[in-house]
Formats: sequence, structure tokens, C-alpha cells
Amino acid sequence: MMFLLVDHDHQLLLLDSEKRISRFLRDIIFVLKEVSFVPAELLYGRTSFQKRMRVALKFAYDGRSFSGYAKQPGQKTIEGNLLQILRENHLIETASHACFRTASRTDRGVSALGNVCAFNTTVSISDISRSFTKDNGLLFLYGVKKVPDDFYPRYAKRRIYRYYLYNDALDVDAVLSAASLFTGEHDFRNFARVEPLKNPVRCLDTIIITEKNDFLSIDFFAETFLWNQIRRIVSALEKAGQGKLALSQIQHALDHPEKRVDFQLAPPEPLILLDVVYDFSFQFSKSYSQKLRRLEETILSSL
Repeated sequence: MMFLLVDHDHQLLLLDSEKRISRFLRDIIFVLKEVSFVPAELLYGRTSFQKRMRVALKFAYDGRSFSGYAKQPGQKTIEGNLLQILRENHLIETASHACFRTASRTDRGVSALGNVCAFNTTVSISDISRSFTKDNGLLFLYGVKKVPDDFYPRYAKRRIYRYYLYNDALDVDAVLSAASLFTGEHDFRNFARVEPLKNPVRCLDTIIITEKNDFLSIDFFAETFLWNQIRRIVSALEKAGQGKLALSQIQHALDHPEKRVDFQLAPPEPLILLDVVYDFSFQFSKSYSQKLRRLEETILSSL
């Protein structure tokens, strides 16, 4: 019989005889008290010690099925569900110990096809990839990449969001004209919920609008967004398309952010985080694109 134990210096001890077991028996309690980290390989049957590394994961979810993003006691949340999947697949032990972080905390009801999280683990990339086949239908993992130890997923090159705006006899030309006002750098205080000490100035790189069946598909490209920014912009675009809001009113709200104007908030369910982009590529699972397409079609069919 062989026993495996880890001491306070994270060294692997092999106890291969009764005599050695007896010798160490009285020290076991002390050792366990001193242990701050037990490698996942030992806890879950892997016999080789692997160095901890930091990895980034791509994941997708149907935000309509959750009560919000951040983990909350007694609530079914995206972060709580994600952490449960990571623990069940033995990728992490706790969020704090793994230095778990995410790129974007989406609003309640908002879905994602390409959000990103990062954490420290001792599990190999190949073992992580095998866990991609295990999902609960509401949230699934599909991409992995080993990243530098200081990688923080919020510092992305670009984020891409898509909003499906129902085209109820909207003046599409007016929507296009209104959208052009928002590109570039602006103080978006009138088109976002700005948190204290948060810089309201953002640069919206591009807005692309295409007609898709009964909807206008509106894609937003920027490095960062403010809270509720897209939903407030979409509300203004819709009002412009309905003839309820002149382009001059939108321009004035952008030019004079100190004069508060409320253009209201579009619903969250038609909003999807399409992707978070970095200067590296992920290793994707097989048939991931089909799963993403099915998820987007499911969301669209419910609107």
C-alpha cells in the first residue's frame, strides 16, 4: 500500500511501508494544519506534480436563464454556475485561491457567446479541453489558452456586442444616421449609468447595422463600455427610427453631457456579448461554432 501526502513546502511524500507510516503518523495532523494548497493532481488521482499556470477560458451562456451575473447566496447566477462547473471538473478549488477573474459582468438578462474568465490551475491544457464536453445546456466552455501569470481578462483589446432591435416599421435611414453620431470619442454621461469615480469618456470604434428578418442587428465595437451604455444608445436609436427623437437632440446630449437627459433603457434580453478580443488566439473545442450558432438562434427566436 502506498500513501501520498504533501508537506507545508508542497513536497510529495511517499509512504511505502508500515514503519514509515508509523513514523510520520504523529506528524500528520501538524502537516495538515500547515497545508495551504494541495495540488489538484493528488486530490483527483493524478500522480504527477504539475506547475501551476494561468489559463484563460472562453465561455457562453443564455443570460435569460439566470438571476444575474455576480455570485449570490441562494441565487442562480452566471458566475456561480461557472464556478460550479470549474470545481466539478476539478479545474479549481476556490475562486479566491485560483485568482479567478472575468472579462465582462453582463447585466441580468444579457447573454454571451464569447465572454472570458481566467484562473490559476495545475490541470493540463488537454485535461481542461476534455471538460468542454460537460455543460448544463445554459452555460458551456469552448476555448482555452495558457496566458502570462499577470493576465487580467478585463484588459482586452476589443469587446463586441450585438443588439437585436425589433424593426417595427422603423425608419432605418434615421437609425443609421443616429448611429453615426455615437462613433468616436464622447462623454457618454447621458447614454450610460456612470459609477462614481468612473471616467465617462469612451471611444466607440464602429457600429454596424444589418437587417435580419424582423430585426436590425446592431453590432458595437469598442475597447470598453460603460454600464448600460449600449442599451441606452439603442433606446435612442429606436426613438430616432420612430421619429420621436431628432438627430439634433442626440447630438446636443453628446455635446453637453452636463445637461442631463434620459433617453431610457432598452430591454436586456436582445443584447449579446459576441466576443472579447485579445492579442492571442484560443484553442477551441470541436463543433464550438455550431453550439454558438444554436445558442444565438435560440435567443433570437424568443424575442
